[in-house]
Parts: sequence; structure tokens; C-alpha cells
Amino acid sequence: MLNSFLEYDEPVFRPPAESRSAILQVTLGCSWNRCAFCEMYTSKSFRARSLNELKPELEYLAKTYKGVKKIFLADGNAFVLSAKKLVPILNEINSQFGKLQRISSYALPKDIVNKTDDELKELRRLGLKLLYIGIETGDDELLKLINKGETYNSTIDGIQKAHSAGIDTSIMIINGLGGRKYSDQHALKSAEIISKLNPKFLSTLTLSMPYGEDHFQKRFKGEFQQQTIVELYKELKLFIGNLDVENVIYRSNHVSNNLPLQGTLSKDKEQLMEAIQYAIENTPKNKYPSAPLFL
Repeated sequence: MLNSFLEYDEPVFRPPAESRSAILQVTLGCSWNRCAFCEMYTSKSFRARSLNELKPELEYLAKTYKGVKKIFLADGNAFVLSAKKLVPILNEINSQFGKLQRISSYALPKDIVNKTDDELKELRRLGLKLLYIGIETGDDELLKLINKGETYNSTIDGIQKAHSAGIDTSIMIINGLGGRKYSDQHALKSAEIISKLNPKFLSTLTLSMPYGEDHFQKRFKGEFQQQTIVELYKELKLFIGNLDVENVIYRSNHVSNNLPLQGTLSKDKEQLMEAIQYAIENTPKNKYPSAPLFL
């Protein structure tokens, strides 16, 4: 039983939009944990936690964060848990916290596909209203090179299935993921898949290499040529310029981004394009990203 504090299994990550959420670690680590670009959970072995483990933590969170409106289920892809395991957890959350605005989680497309339509609708009914999905790119070649474990089609299938059940998605694309060689195909295929999915939220992050380029190259199954900041901006402009979406809330506010952006697509598309073009024209052409960060 927890008395005065809750001790998380570090590190703990959450999306920027969950800054005011109570965080519950229903799983530790990431069930896939093989992506070339990601070092977030390499220090952990994946483990699902039992409801008995979670109950005292929920009691503590409910007492400490009275009036909280959002709960984020950590770690890497808590939605990998079966509906049979998630339903009792959601019931306990609702029992402890009462009326919530939403419950959310990271997810992989395969985590969604592995649940039935009825299971997804039940999870939505119990308050799990938003899934954060790092698809990273819409390009099949690049998905293989980063060892994502998903394809263009599996990504479409999973996210559309969530949408059909009434679950919103927040999709993440990584600017610079393929380096100079794969830049155009990355931008264009990513714009294509986002245009097909039309998620509620869209964000772009920038590739970070916390252990250096050589370490990333060993994990990346192709030829990687790091881009300058200007080249990253040009890739981002190509991506946004080819989006055909409506009422998608867009944010580029992750700590990895060199250029903070926000708006609603397509309403603010031209304004965003102008901001990126201004950055292109006012950034030294030979400047590279610095201060590597964990994604």
C-alpha cells in the first residue's frame, strides 16, 4: 500500500498534451522496442502489471490529484493489453476518479487490429477516447529500414478501425527520419497516409540521435545521411504542402523540434507554409541540429 508517494519505474514518457494528466503505468517498457530511432525504453524489459499492483497506485493518484480530468496509461504501448485486461483497469479508474474527460494511451496499429470492433467500442464507452500512435512515416521502404514492424496498409487498417469505434487518434510523424536520401519519399508518402486517415490530432517530431549518428546508423538498415536544419524544414514544408485534410489539429511543439508550429489543417495551411519558408530563408544553410534528445 502506498502512503505518501508513488514511485514510478523510470524513465516515464508522456505526450506534451498529457502534461496535466495523472499517469498510471499499466505496462512497463514497450512490447516492440525494436525501432531504430527509439531509445526510450531500451533500459527496460516489457511487463504487463496486474490490477492488484495498480489499485493502490490508483487510490493514491485519486487522492493526490483530486479533480483531475485526464488519465494517461503508460508506458510505451499500454494498449497492447487485451480488452479482457484493460476493461477491469478502466472500471477501477472510473470507480476511483469518477467523471473524467478522457483516458488515453500510446498504441501501435497492431494493438488495435488485435481487438474486435465490439471490444474497441466497449473500451471507448469506458472512457478510453484517445490513442497516440507514432506511425513515423507512411513510406513502406522506410518502415522496413527503421524496423517499425508495421506497413502502410497495417497502419491504415489499425487506425481506421479505431476511428470506426469512435476512438480519436493523435498521429506522430518524425521529420528527418530517413535522412537526405529518403527525404522526399518520406514526406510524400507520409502526407498521403495522413490525408487518408484524417486524424483528430497530428504532430511532427524531429529525429534525435541521443547516442550519436554512428549508433543510429548501426540500427538503421539503409544509408543514412543527416540533414541540415534547412533541409529538415524543406522536408516538413513538402509534407504539409501535400496534406489534404480537414479540421486536423496540428502541433510541432515537441522538445526535439527546431521550429514550433501550431494550427488547424487545412484552415491554417498557408500560414504554416509561410512560417516554414521564413525559417528556411533565415537559417544558415550549413547548420545541423544539436543537443541530441531522447524520443
